[in-house]
Amino acid sequence: MSTVKHLLQWLILGSKGGETRTKIILTLEKKPMNANLLSKKLEMDYKTIQHHLKILEKNQLINSVGNKYGQIYVLSPQLEQEYDLFKKMIGGND
Repeated sequence: MSTVKHLLQWLILGSKGGETRTKIILTLEKKPMNANLLSKKLEMDYKTIQHHLKILEKNQLINSVGNKYGQIYVLSPQLEQEYDLFKKMIGGND
């Protein structure tokens, strides 16, 4: 079993914030964006988004480019490689 699969099982399926992290990943797959844009797009608190971005980045499922307010988040190459697995895990067919 791949490391990414283990991380996804734990961070998406096996933890309280999994639904929020799933929404963040799905949104970033469509378009890289900063925490402020993500919070507006997902209609969630900015601090909540920041918290989940830190968890995803720490576990190498997303990467950031730039710094401070303008920091843009993108899917990591590891997650891009296993994106079909992610979609399957969350029940997505497209």
